[in-house]
Amino acid sequence: MITKSFKIFPIGRINKQNGITIEIYEKYIDALLGLDQFSHIIVLYWLHKSDTEAKRDILQVHPRGDIRRPLRGVFATRSPVRPNPIGMSVCKILSVEKNSIRINAIDAQDGTPVMDIKPYIPRNNSIPNASCPEWLE
Repeated sequence: MITKSFKIFPIGRINKQNGITIEIYEKYIDALLGLDQFSHIIVLYWLHKSDTEAKRDILQVHPRGDIRRPLRGVFATRSPVRPNPIGMSVCKILSVEKNSIRINAIDAQDGTPVMDIKPYIPRNNSIPNASCPEWLE
């Protein structure tokens, strides 16, 4: 059976008002237990400013919007324009306090809905000898 849609609920939002934090909603605070023992996290978020029907239909882009770069499929890029506008960043944890995770940086805007957080585990998340195409470099 093929599911045609999913329900995804944000667990918090990006806050860039005073440094950069991920503000976790009250009902998910218990999910933070032990997170402070990790140095980095993987943050999955919804690119809400790129979420339109028209943008979801765009399947090829010039990487980084640079027309000098060859046209590529969105699955070969990190473009915010894609069928499901999900963003991902690896972030250094600076602190975890109550419902707030202070991080060093994130490629997301203030108010961006956060869909999930996963701990960065070097043995699982770092691939030795991984390669990229020349046009990316």
